[in-house]
Amino acid sequence: MKARLLGALLTLVATAGAANAAPRTPGHAHAAMAPLERAATECFAETVMANPAAMRHARAGRWYEAAGIIGFLCRPEVDAMIRTHDRLFGNGTGQRYFKAAYTRHLGGELAIRLQPMLERTAVATAEPPADRTAPETGDKAQ
Repeated sequence: MKARLLGALLTLVATAGAANAAPRTPGHAHAAMAPLERAATECFAETVMANPAAMRHARAGRWYEAAGIIGFLCRPEVDAMIRTHDRLFGNGTGQRYFKAAYTRHLGGELAIRLQPMLERTAVATAEPPADRTAPETGDKAQ
């Protein structure tokens, strides 16, 4: 009797995870996840640019640390991505996806988006160089 109940319970738990997942159709998951991934990545890029400590990490190529400083600010975007992944592939898969696959590619995406801000550019100025002195106006013929 106990073995049957345990077996039924295990079967119920195993099928519950599969029942919560949407049916898999090619391209459907990517179409649902792409805008959410893009929104989260844009949030990370914008908030890294706005935070001087995160920008120091970004300039040094430490993307994980840069995103870690400001990660809580992008929590709504990340949560939406996790919830959608859970809905598409089953409960618990979204958190694993965020911590593994998404985070693995986040550094490269941030590097691409923030590269123009990280490059040092020369700025033209109309001022004369500091080592150059103004010509003397005194009369040398005396």
